[in-house]
Amino acid sequence: MKSRKKVSMKLSIVMLSMLVLMIGLFSYSMKTMSIKEAEQKAMMAANIVKMGLTTQMLHGTMDKREDFINQIENMKGMKGIWLSRGELINKQYGEGRKNEQPRDQIDVDVLKSGEIKVDYNDDLFSDATYRITIPYKAEEVGAINCLQCHDVKVGDTLGAISLEVDINHTKTESIDIIMYTSLIALFLIIFINIFFNRMMSPYVSIFDSIKDVMSEAEKGNYSGRLADEELNGEAREVAQWINTLLVKLQNTLSEIDSKVQIFLANNIKKDSDPLIEVKSTVTRLSNVYLFRQAIEHDEHLEELYDRLVTVLRNEFNLNNFNIYEMDTINKKAELVHAEKDVICNIAAGCRADRTSSIIDSCQYKNLCNKVNDQSTNYLCIPYTISNEIDIVLNIITDCDDSYTEVKANIPLIQDYIDAAKPEIVSKKLTQILERSARTDALTGLYNRKHLEETIARIVKEEKRLNISYGILMADIDHFKMINDTYGHDVGDEALRVISKTLQECVRDTDLVIRYGGEEFIVLLYNCDSNYIFDVAEKIRLSFSQKKIKAGGGETFSKTISIGGALFPDDSDSFWKVVKYADNALYYAKDHGRNQVKIVDDEMKKKDNLDNSY
Repeated sequence: MKSRKKVSMKLSIVMLSMLVLMIGLFSYSMKTMSIKEAEQKAMMAANIVKMGLTTQMLHGTMDKREDFINQIENMKGMKGIWLSRGELINKQYGEGRKNEQPRDQIDVDVLKSGEIKVDYNDDLFSDATYRITIPYKAEEVGAINCLQCHDVKVGDTLGAISLEVDINHTKTESIDIIMYTSLIALFLIIFINIFFNRMMSPYVSIFDSIKDVMSEAEKGNYSGRLADEELNGEAREVAQWINTLLVKLQNTLSEIDSKVQIFLANNIKKDSDPLIEVKSTVTRLSNVYLFRQAIEHDEHLEELYDRLVTVLRNEFNLNNFNIYEMDTINKKAELVHAEKDVICNIAAGCRADRTSSIIDSCQYKNLCNKVNDQSTNYLCIPYTISNEIDIVLNIITDCDDSYTEVKANIPLIQDYIDAAKPEIVSKKLTQILERSARTDALTGLYNRKHLEETIARIVKEEKRLNISYGILMADIDHFKMINDTYGHDVGDEALRVISKTLQECVRDTDLVIRYGGEEFIVLLYNCDSNYIFDVAEKIRLSFSQKKIKAGGGETFSKTISIGGALFPDDSDSFWKVVKYADNALYYAKDHGRNQVKIVDDEMKKKDNLDNSY
């Protein structure tokens, strides 16, 4: 309705403006025509007077000129006529009659310049007149020879004739025509306005309805519909099309949103406009899908965690965070990634994982006593992966705008964790199986298979970096006696004790392997012969002091024999160096046990390296 009034008003203003312009142009045209008409009439009368006076002059009847002028003045439309004598005539014949002297400045100017002058008076509340003053110049043409009577030259101004013509009738006619024209035009404006309103009413109504509906759609409300009951014809058809489109749009947006949310952890509404929200949701789903597609082709769990770290950096702008993998069965925690600062002693337990709730230091200070520096602000977010595995994301952040952003992104991070869950479980299982295949079940140490797979790397590393490896072969003295005396359970306990002793006496960079039965091999990284002996002695003494439980409160101690060699100093063949260490072990056993023996040149010369002592 508002649009209809606006259109009607604008149309009326345009048409009224055109009417005013038309009246102005018409008035100007009528005025020009009336002036032209008066000019022609005055010029004709002036020429008649001029010719009449010339004729009287030729016939010697100039004393009758006033009668002649009065006759002309009495003509219809003629308001006044008078003569003005020029200066040359006054000099020759005297001043003459008083009524023949210049009456105004126009007469004076014409007598002086010899040029025609006009004056037009068309005030609205006064009579309309047209005044023209034309000069009477000396001529010498045929019978008319002014020089015979006047002491002048051809072209000199002898006098002037002034005429005033009444043009009130033209003015009145113009006003009447303009008035009638205006009335007709006004009638046409009203008619056109009514016709336009009736013809355009459906289209203006649908426009108003579209504007209202689109205004609501701009705010995110797509439930508005065009009112088509009052419309007909094409307008109603268009309204029905738009309403159908809006219904489809609303239903589609609702269905997309509900279906997409199945694949996402949380339905986060960031925008009131469903269309923009659906776009945002689809973008979220697409990013999560691409992430899931990528990790499906990752071979190892470490690669998956690296990809998750990349997402946390790039997608969520995190720059200080840690990721922990929690073994809920064995109550162990492993730091799988540290971006910058490690603030937790998580090995002592994790409050977030235990309570399955977010630990937020910005809301409650000193909430977790496992944090090393309580002045640091942090968020600890637990994610359940399976019955055996949890992940804890530790984010270090100040309690400012960045904190607010991190809190808002927690549900979005959940989407990526949920996408990664099946792959974490799958790759963790594969990792466990691979570790199980390479680990001794009794002692938890790596087995011989792992050693065989590690040899190629050790050899390449030695050649590339010139790194030597010390190799120790260790065996419990009289191990069979333990099994025969106490049983295999106690024998297994003895194996576990020596395994723990070996791990306690070596560095993290060294490798301890159960080589077979009661025999163990230790690879000492980047060392020399003296270091090999020192570590072997440390192991021997430490084990001899250990107490092995035999049941019933009884304990006993055992000794160990150790043989050693150095790769590649003793041989550039790794397995040959292993044989040397094994040969030294048997030498120690054959020479009293409970001792360390490092292979020497004499031992290397023996042809039979297998149990030659």
